[in-house]
This record gives sequence, structure tokens and C-alpha cells, in this order.
Amino acid sequence: MLILLPPSEGKTAAVRGNPLALDDLRLPGLNPARAKVIDALVELCTTRPDEAVDILGIPKTQPELVTLNAGLSDAPTARADRIYTGVLYDALSPATLSPAAKRRATSRVMVTSSVFGLVGLADRIPAYRLSGDTTLPGIGGVQAHWRAHLGAGIAEALGDGLLVDLRSGTYAAFWRPDEVAARTATVRVLHEHNGQRKVVSHFNKATKGRLVRALLESGANPRTPAKLADAFRDLGWTVETAPATKTGTQLDIIVAEI
Repeated sequence: MLILLPPSEGKTAAVRGNPLALDDLRLPGLNPARAKVIDALVELCTTRPDEAVDILGIPKTQPELVTLNAGLSDAPTARADRIYTGVLYDALSPATLSPAAKRRATSRVMVTSSVFGLVGLADRIPAYRLSGDTTLPGIGGVQAHWRAHLGAGIAEALGDGLLVDLRSGTYAAFWRPDEVAARTATVRVLHEHNGQRKVVSHFNKATKGRLVRALLESGANPRTPAKLADAFRDLGWTVETAPATKTGTQLDIIVAEI
């Protein structure tokens, strides 16, 4: 099973640690594509910092994010599950998983990244600022760049298992699971209130974190979308399954307001 998560917009920079070593990351076949993004991002933020603020959508009050990107190659690194912060990762709380669940998280969970394509939770990376919908000089659209490179990496990480896709829309555009649609489950969280259902961003992220945590702690390793739906139901969630499409089967997790 491979669980794909979106990154967090906010990140916690490492205070100490060795600089980035691409060869130590999972999926080394992505390293040439990773290096191109890193070189373009460092070049932009080093030589044209004022333009970088606009191109990268950095708030005028946070110029330190440009400096962060400029030093990407030499910045200290930490495990990805410590760099990525925010609602989803707070709910997942990787540091407090049981030992067995931590091992499962290390092998089964990967994060979609604008800079690295995919990273495992144990991969050591620096903090950075690059949104998935950015057009980066020297690279072009970040989404298009990764669409051209991610397929082989995901196939390697997935093997013959089930793909559990929890990416947000921006990062779902990095790669479409057409070739593995029969064993792809796309998970959506709907907040039900007064008989109406809708996606609520903060609520959606927190629930996804709790879903992944519960799945890792349970030890379940479903092989099909239907078995994944059953596993979530066994864990106490309300699940509705949509008909399969060419991109997979959508599982709706219904969470009613109490």
C-alpha cells in the first residue's frame, strides 16, 4: 500500500543537521528532476530576490522565505515528518505513533513535493517555499514538470499494492493514476451539517490526518478500494463509495457535525 499526502504550505526549518544529500532520498530516479527544480529555485532567489517574491507568491512581510530558498542546497535538513507542519500533520502526529505504526508510515506514506516530487517521511530535507501551482523560471509550470517525471517513481513505490490518494487538487495535478486506476482509492472528506455536505478545508485536513493515523495503527493492508472502505468502516468511519472511473474509486468519508 502507498499513501500519498499533500505537503503543508507552512514548514518548520531544521535548526541543525547535515545539508541535503539527494542520493540519500527514496526514489533516486527522481534526482535529476529534483536537481533541476532546486537549481532553478536557488538561482531565482539568489539573483532576483525581488522578482522571487512575486513569482513565488511570498508575502511582502516574509522576505526571509526568499533567503530560505536561496540557501536550499546548504541548509540543515530534518526528517520530512518534522519539516511538514500544519493541520494534517498535527492530526497524523507521526512522532507519537506506536513503533509498529511508525515502521508502516516509513514504508507506506509519501508526501507530494514541489521541490522533490515525492519524499518519504524519514527522508531528510530542508524547509522550502514553492507552491505546486507556481511557474518557475527555467522550469516552467511545476505541475507540468512533475507530470513528466513522477510516473516511474510512483510505480516503483507502489509495486503491486493499493494506492491511497489523499492529495489536494493542486498536487493531484502532478500525476494521474490512469494506469493503476483499478487499485487506486481517492479519499475525500465531506462535512455534513443540516443535511448538506461540503468540503471544509481545515476540517478536511485534520480528518485526513486522523484517517491515516488510524489506518497505520490498525495494521490493515487492504489490496482493493473496496477492502479499504471496509477497513475504514471497521475503524468507525462512515464511508460511501462512488462508481469506479478511469482515475480510480472515490471514497467519501462522511463526518457529521455533533
